[in-house]
Amino acid sequence: MPIQELNPEQVRRWSLEQKDRWWLEHVFRGDLPQLTLRAAFTGMLLGGLLSLTNLYVGAKTGWTLGVGITSVILAFAMFRLLARLGLGRELTILENNAMQSVATAAGYMTSPLISSLAAYMLVQQRVVPLWQTVLWVVALAVLGVLFAFPFKRRFINDEQQPFPEGRAAGIVMDALHHGQAEGGLQKAKLLAGCTVLAATIKLFQSERITQLLHLPWRVCESLWDWLYPQAEKIPKLLGTRLDRLTIGVEFDVAMFGAGGLIGMRVAGSMLLGAVVNFLLLAPWLIQRGEIQPGPEGTIGFRKITFWSLWSGVAMLTAASLLAFFAKPDILWSPIRRLFWRAGQRNQDVLAHVELPIQVSLVGVPILGVLVCWMGWAFFGIAPIYSAVAVVLTFFFCLIAINSTGLTSITPIGAMGKLTQLTFAVLAPGDKGVNLMTAGITGEVASNSANLLMDIKPGYMLGAKPRQQALGHVLGALAGTLIAAPVFYLVFLRANKEHLDWQQAMNPPSAAVNVDFGDYPMPSATIWRAVADVLAEGIHVIPVSARWAALAALVAGVVLEWCRLRWPERFFLSPIGFGLGFVIPFHTCAIMFLGAFAFWLAERLRRPGDWLDRWCVQNHEAICAGLIAGGSLMGILLNIVDIFVP
Repeated sequence: MPIQELNPEQVRRWSLEQKDRWWLEHVFRGDLPQLTLRAAFTGMLLGGLLSLTNLYVGAKTGWTLGVGITSVILAFAMFRLLARLGLGRELTILENNAMQSVATAAGYMTSPLISSLAAYMLVQQRVVPLWQTVLWVVALAVLGVLFAFPFKRRFINDEQQPFPEGRAAGIVMDALHHGQAEGGLQKAKLLAGCTVLAATIKLFQSERITQLLHLPWRVCESLWDWLYPQAEKIPKLLGTRLDRLTIGVEFDVAMFGAGGLIGMRVAGSMLLGAVVNFLLLAPWLIQRGEIQPGPEGTIGFRKITFWSLWSGVAMLTAASLLAFFAKPDILWSPIRRLFWRAGQRNQDVLAHVELPIQVSLVGVPILGVLVCWMGWAFFGIAPIYSAVAVVLTFFFCLIAINSTGLTSITPIGAMGKLTQLTFAVLAPGDKGVNLMTAGITGEVASNSANLLMDIKPGYMLGAKPRQQALGHVLGALAGTLIAAPVFYLVFLRANKEHLDWQQAMNPPSAAVNVDFGDYPMPSATIWRAVADVLAEGIHVIPVSARWAALAALVAGVVLEWCRLRWPERFFLSPIGFGLGFVIPFHTCAIMFLGAFAFWLAERLRRPGDWLDRWCVQNHEAICAGLIAGGSLMGILLNIVDIFVP
């Protein structure tokens, strides 16, 4: 059956109780099997294997790839094949949804291994025991789940934020399982066609593949590759090459599809922020000497964002906090019901479905204390610093969930640097505290945002959120138990030698020469570099960047107030604008083009014509296919780059 959703007018006008009651009556399917044993096991297996993919990709590039859509398609195909062989029955749509919750959580468990933990080992020159790493990563994941659920009612039930990657997973599941009914066949065909198209484009953008196939041509990855095959001929702006400023358009079909899902308001705001940062401010600041070139004498994204990320994060923080405090009742009303249950017994129509607020109220303090103890016992962090980090996590979760809900982009790197800046003031010169407190805030906020990304397709399809929360915890456990040992045995080296199992579990307490061999670990390198710089004091941040951050803070408040005051008329999104300061210009540009293409189709279509039938009415299936095809082929190409000599 087709996915049923509220229209924009209903989202704006209806109360939370009306929305919850409508969802319970029209969408909820509590009678279908969901987190069954086979769904949990399949999710843990696929997620664990895909976490290894993310581990390799992250070690090479610093990025991790979403595994939700990948796992949905793999599980569907696997169980359909088993059913046709007479060895079982197909997954139900909600079993597949529960499975992707488990798999997605497992896939994201590699993040601390390639960032904060790896940077900590590099700085301290000691190997953290494997068992401590497993406990630490799982504790942060569970704390993220506990922080996330109080925000679910706000961002998913009430504001109905898109969570584009999660929405794409829901559309893919609906097309796979209901492709023969009520127009679903057309969506399924478009989904499959766009998936193949995106994968094909991505395949022939790979220089490695075109070399292996001995092709005399390849699809250009960026505008500059097409216009200027010789990089030195790329035009300059105030003396800096445009590609060094990240200005241009990268032909990334997955990001094009993501732009189509987030819409013109957010995508346009992102592009506007990128124009201000990379096209106006950065060239001028480079010319003035405020942004200095790196050791190799060149300017790039990292050098620019060391100046601009403080402004971007300031705007994200201001806008997220104002939006939260503008409607605090959605979070506080469940808490009040604990104490005034008799008078409000009938107000929460989803009390039997949602994860009880008591779980978070009790669980967050308990897990918070446990994390503080682990920080002291494992890393030598004074409990007061870990406690401050846990408190800051509440605000970071707001920012991460808000950003992920609108764009599918979780600015953990930028927020982690804000924590590093905070502890450069509270614990000056202590790089270990600087890194691991940033790891607490970043990883917990990331897990919160990722959980709500998993919950979004479940909300669209009528799943039980309690079971998805449990699935997320199971996935976190599976991903950590699979990825962490591989990280220690394959990637990590002490004194130029790989570790064996005994050394991983009980490494020497003396200082060793920690490195990662041929794996560059760019994310860990950046975290370490920021810790090294901030160890010298906050004065290393340019004065101009500090004033810009203050201006962005004020602008974030003003813009968010305008958005709340005139929601139907005010076009600019401060969240999108702030993200434009921490994301490359070319990424913002291709996402804007995706949003613009579908906005233009909406304006040009006439009821019943081909543009209306094939593009406008199916734009979510098209976007989901582009995201799925580009992501899947991106994973495969990274595997080829790593394993094929």
